[in-house]
Amino acid sequence: MITPPPPPVSPRRVAALAAAVCLLAAGCSASGDTSDSAGKAGGAGLRIALITHAPEGDTFWDLVQKGAEAAAAKDGIELTYAGDPDAAGQAELVRDAVREKVDGIALTLAKPQAMRGPVAAAKAAGIPVVGLNSGIDSWQSGGLLEFFGQDESVAGRAVGDKLDDLHARHALCVIHERGNVALEARCAGVKKTFGGEMENLYVEGTDTKAVAAAITAQLRQDPTVDEVVTNGAQFALTAVASVKDAGSKARVATFDLNKDLVKAVESGAVEFAVDQQPYLQGYLAVDSLWLYRTNGNVSGGGVAPVLTGPAFVTKANVDAVARFAANGTR
Repeated sequence: MITPPPPPVSPRRVAALAAAVCLLAAGCSASGDTSDSAGKAGGAGLRIALITHAPEGDTFWDLVQKGAEAAAAKDGIELTYAGDPDAAGQAELVRDAVREKVDGIALTLAKPQAMRGPVAAAKAAGIPVVGLNSGIDSWQSGGLLEFFGQDESVAGRAVGDKLDDLHARHALCVIHERGNVALEARCAGVKKTFGGEMENLYVEGTDTKAVAAAITAQLRQDPTVDEVVTNGAQFALTAVASVKDAGSKARVATFDLNKDLVKAVESGAVEFAVDQQPYLQGYLAVDSLWLYRTNGNVSGGGVAPVLTGPAFVTKANVDAVARFAANGTR
């Protein structure tokens, strides 16, 4: 049987692979420090790969990475981090980690089907795999050992109830990545409990100008929309500008949080944010692999996920997280 040639490799993926080679082959730290400052104690120099579906420049994933790095530093782990929003690209990054014979892999399941083959390869090689952030409905069937994240359907239903409490009547749920199971589950959850009218708006999340234009156009087309719900902090800030440009009276709420979004909640520009604690997700995923490798621990017994959210951040309680957000950990 003739093996087909691999797909073209993007410049971004070349950079990710170069970083992975540096970290795995040379043993440098996640921050690029080639010293032994991370230490070998406890983890015995375990090599862990964290592989997500993160697009370039998304601050949400900076928080995940920071949490993972904190756990790696504590445990003496050599951590590799790489992300690719393309499912095939992410899958190949996982296969690369398997070929490098890492001691554990933490990954996201935004497109669960694409991860089945790579996860099976990891298991066949004796490499434990845990999930985080996306794929709470797929981690067990996908063969993962543990999962750390938010039940997106529960979070969505909670937002629907919140919108009812705020007397919203017509909501627009902005999905910035078509087919992402977490984003779809959130908006479906909102629709289940929200008593008003709700519709999804699909946008190209990698193009901020296009996102802004799409939201503005929708608000101008339908002035009855009184609530815009986004699925990321940066998209909420874009929506705030779109509301102004459209001359709309719609309010903005969002899933996820960062330091700029905290300021928007403080000022009232954004009504609330649903915090799934991405720093905690990265930290727990990496720490869990260290615990499994060094002590045989399995969080949730391998049958239940470890939930990191949802929690509402509003003007009433935002001060409690503001200082942590300023430090880049919330």
